[in-house]
Amino acid sequence: MRDVLEELVGWWQAGETVGVGTVVATWRSAPRPAGASMLVGPDGTAVGSVSGGCVEGAVYEEARDAVDTGAPALRRYGVSDDDAFAVGLTCGGILDVFVEPVSRESFPELGAVKESVDRHEPVAVVTCVTGPEDRVGRRMVLWPDRTSGSLGLQRLDDAVTADARGMLAAGRTGMLHVGHDGERRGDDLTLFVNSFAPRARMVVFGAIDFAAAVARLGAFLDYRVTVCDARPVFATPKRFPDADEVVVDWPHRYLQEEVDAGRVDERTVLCVLTHDPKFDVPLLELALRLPVAYVGAMGSRRTHDDRLDRLREAGLEEAELARLASPIGLDLGARTPEETAVSIAAEIIAGRWGGSGERLAETEGPIHRTAER
Repeated sequence: MRDVLEELVGWWQAGETVGVGTVVATWRSAPRPAGASMLVGPDGTAVGSVSGGCVEGAVYEEARDAVDTGAPALRRYGVSDDDAFAVGLTCGGILDVFVEPVSRESFPELGAVKESVDRHEPVAVVTCVTGPEDRVGRRMVLWPDRTSGSLGLQRLDDAVTADARGMLAAGRTGMLHVGHDGERRGDDLTLFVNSFAPRARMVVFGAIDFAAAVARLGAFLDYRVTVCDARPVFATPKRFPDADEVVVDWPHRYLQEEVDAGRVDERTVLCVLTHDPKFDVPLLELALRLPVAYVGAMGSRRTHDDRLDRLREAGLEEAELARLASPIGLDLGARTPEETAVSIAAEIIAGRWGGSGERLAETEGPIHRTAER
């Protein structure tokens, strides 16, 4: 819903009712992830996408019906099997879409959700998508320190709050299955947890021309991008217009301060482009011991071998060194900074979703993977 939140809140503030279809679960090669949403505005305007085009028309009509009837519904779209599914996905995947009317009355917390997203504060929206009729469509909104709304029973609210906050802390969007009273082994209720965690971070060390291209790709992939370099003459916002922030500091010192402040997590990617031992060795000595998503370092194979020797002398173990992506990026034959940035981004994406980096034409199985973010 993040990508349509601006439009949704605009209609919501105007007192309008909007039909909203949200992907809540996917199987096989579904083209959009859980959390993707499509809106049908009061004037019939469609905003966003749930399938990249495969079932948009069907969801559009369902969303209009939800506004007319005031009744939410869970719909499944996928490969037809003895007419079990109403609409077939040409890509061969299956997705569940929860369709509901959204207004000030049905979702009074929406404005607060938008404010939290704008401030990069974590917030999760928990919606009951299957269960008894009087529960379907009920929702709670969760922040790390407070809640709003109710699923209809205090014991249920308490149990769901604990589990959903765990998902929010990990930045995960997905389903929870619980019993009527919140029993974790039950399946009376299916709840969709839409986590609006702050954007994952990309920290680019080294204020060089390659860093500008990597920052541009990082922003395109919706990372919150920081460029850090100890040289103030090079580390300027003008040179890195796509970065969210440019920091002048010694790389290892800045990274340690961010770790101490709790601003580095398992989604963080670190791109070390300094290829200067006085910068990158102390930085990598710290980075490779952190539970981050990716650590890559630029340099030739000779630089890489020398760097490994220095890191071993600093006490790093082979398992820690194995986490280092160096030379950084996939083998695309890249030459320019922009091409190199694409190869780095491709390696990050492959690591994130478990991709092989091979040509799709030479692989088998689903194209779109459903691993957790």
